[in-house]
Amino acid sequence: MTTLQPDPDGDVGQESFEVTHRRVLAITLPMTLAFLTTPLLGMTDIAVIGRVGDAEMLGGLVVGALIFDFVFAVCNFLRAGTTGLTAQAVGAGRPRETEAVFLRAAVLSVGIGVALILCEPLVMAAGLVAIAPGPAVAEAASTYVFVRMFSAPFAFLNYAILGSVLGRGRSGLALMLQIVLNGTNIALSILFGMVFGWGIPGVAFGTVCGEAAGCAAGLVAVASLRSGRLPRPGEIFERAGFRQMLGVNRDIMIRSFCLLAGFLLFTRLSATFGPVTLAANGLLMHLFSTGSYFLDGVATASEQLAGIAVGARRRPAFDRTVSLTCLWGVGVGLGLAVVVFLLGDMLIDFLTTDPAVRASARAFLAFAAATPLVGALAFVMDGIFIGATWSRAMRDMMVVSLAVFVALGYGLTSRFGNQGLWLAFEIFLGLRGFTLLAILPSQRRRTFAGAAA
Repeated sequence: MTTLQPDPDGDVGQESFEVTHRRVLAITLPMTLAFLTTPLLGMTDIAVIGRVGDAEMLGGLVVGALIFDFVFAVCNFLRAGTTGLTAQAVGAGRPRETEAVFLRAAVLSVGIGVALILCEPLVMAAGLVAIAPGPAVAEAASTYVFVRMFSAPFAFLNYAILGSVLGRGRSGLALMLQIVLNGTNIALSILFGMVFGWGIPGVAFGTVCGEAAGCAAGLVAVASLRSGRLPRPGEIFERAGFRQMLGVNRDIMIRSFCLLAGFLLFTRLSATFGPVTLAANGLLMHLFSTGSYFLDGVATASEQLAGIAVGARRRPAFDRTVSLTCLWGVGVGLGLAVVVFLLGDMLIDFLTTDPAVRASARAFLAFAAATPLVGALAFVMDGIFIGATWSRAMRDMMVVSLAVFVALGYGLTSRFGNQGLWLAFEIFLGLRGFTLLAILPSQRRRTFAGAAA
């Protein structure tokens, strides 16, 4: 058994902390359910506009949502960075620093959100240049983005709230907050978009209200977890603390850019084979994206447990976190691979009725089935490195992995076609995990130098 004791300089005692299979699952299961509520929101918006609008309006929703997915995915560092820093403060038994981390993240979140509102015309213009939709679709997308952009401060503050709650190990509370946020969002999007007949603006306004409601509930939840007086302004705006948060968030943002660039390159190269292969690859990638929510649950467990172990400077607890979360990550990846391989034909038929797309997707189903297993280690290692705030190393390995993928993507595709593209993508996923695993021992030695064995 590995038990963490409080830092003698901490404000309050740290409860005993044991890294077990049960503790890993206690975080993984509720967070998997929480992450799975997210795609339901997108499906609801599409269903609403599909019933009240025309093809141009539906296309505008898809384009607008794509722009937000890109911007919000890049800004996910507000959640990840907060989780790691909060978990370390919890592990060190420093509750005032725990509060200070959240308040720093809150200030940063609101600031970025307000800046995005002010820059909305530039964001929209860049999105339209990148996607180049038709005039009617562009007009609908512009309306959606203009209204929904007002949700940015609330959405980013929700990232900080979720990171703080997860860093404290309250995965059940995190699940409840995600249900409130996405449930309210879905209900209001249906009300405003379909019942009131407001269409695109209604769906976007429902999202703004849902984010605001989730933010209000989250702030109440965070306040209920407070164990003492709030940190003084000098502690919140302490230069070293802000510098650390900005450095961690910068590295995670660059890593997210590289990851999105990899998926963008996969789509771009898929398009060179024609619309049928593009649609088939997109369909198969959708299966991987859905499965990734399960792997995200394990990654969240590795973030929180690794962060507490680093904060408490307990190397045995950290080592056990690595071993258990890797075991569960690979196990979940293997399970997903089996499900996709065995049920792939049925899933393909459900997602498309086009005979040519069905045939093309079936031809590469084995590659899609392998992706959760090949990429499982990358999810877990990302969580470990985020929890330990080894963000610079994680960023560097992502850059290396992306460079290899670019070289292999063009090289193998030109020689082996779509089969070569999938092979390059599998190598990209695997390389992400194994490069991080390779440098983990050196990172661990530096972090735990002089710590208790």
